[in-house]
Amino acid sequence: MAATIKDIASRTGLGLATISSYLNGGNVREKNREKIEAAIRDLNFEVNEVARGLKTNRTHTIGVVIPELNNIFCAQIITDMEDILRKRGYATIICDCRTDRELEREAVDFLYRKRVDGIINMPVDTTGVHLKQFASDRKPIVVIDRKLSEIDCDSILVDNRDAAKKAVNILIKNGHRRIGMINGPEDIYTAIERCLGYEAALHEAKIPIDPALVVNSDYTIKGAVAGVESLLDEHSGVTALFAANYEMTVATMIVLNERGIRIPQEMSVIGFDNREFARALHPTLTIITQPTEAIAEQAAHTMLERLEHGDQAPPRERYLLTEVMEGKSVRKLRNAASEANGRDLEKEEGKMHSIL
Repeated sequence: MAATIKDIASRTGLGLATISSYLNGGNVREKNREKIEAAIRDLNFEVNEVARGLKTNRTHTIGVVIPELNNIFCAQIITDMEDILRKRGYATIICDCRTDRELEREAVDFLYRKRVDGIINMPVDTTGVHLKQFASDRKPIVVIDRKLSEIDCDSILVDNRDAAKKAVNILIKNGHRRIGMINGPEDIYTAIERCLGYEAALHEAKIPIDPALVVNSDYTIKGAVAGVESLLDEHSGVTALFAANYEMTVATMIVLNERGIRIPQEMSVIGFDNREFARALHPTLTIITQPTEAIAEQAAHTMLERLEHGDQAPPRERYLLTEVMEGKSVRKLRNAASEANGRDLEKEEGKMHSIL
């Protein structure tokens, strides 16, 4: 015979009202929740999700829409976020919109029809118009790594401006003045903020800002490769590159390797994200690391606060800081003049070797 709610009450010593509240998505004390979940496992109690959804108008599912599932930043956040939500009884439906606004709108419409309880989005369309139906129904929306111009909702953000300043300041302190930046799309919030951080570091060091040294690309390795190639072809005086996300970093390393440009002897590089990738390179790469685990925790817990505790506070923006993982990909220049002389000397030595 199938276990009943009374069996759970007998096993836990809790009242039927408390158990019913838990089963219907209500708020119960943490220690009581643990007792109930242990009893459900021990008794093989099965919740009729369809019946519960009709009664509570809840499906215990969260929709997640991201621009690229093969983006390591997105994948790490989804993995950690899903673990937290699953432990609290929520399933996730993950949609990859391939950095396409129309596909993003279709994904959100699909999730709306599936009656998800809330949506977590790393939006391509930063106006937020694709989320207006969710907003009008007062369903919780949590946005990761972006800001929306037309929707008020919770946002989990990294201090991207500070992140870029950290990277560029390292290069400046090592004597670099002609610093190229491989950035994302110029209309995306994170790319805008990172470019502002790049410019702020140069401005504070009284280094003239040359807009031509900033290349904007889509968030694909293929697009970034083309950007790195054009930057190197058109600006031979660049001594350092700052790649402002993981795909941009991979693209930078591909181009430098294919062209036989030595790191850091001929080009200093600072990248973004993926500690394992940075450590696997030779020489190891200096990178800016984002707190993906903290981003996932903040996004999941913000959603749970809205759903389980009926949090009606105004939308909040939460900012998290990045860190620097130092490698050996940055060369200390003596000074601009001696660096130029050094390059000329290397060329002359090369000519002598070829003559001999």
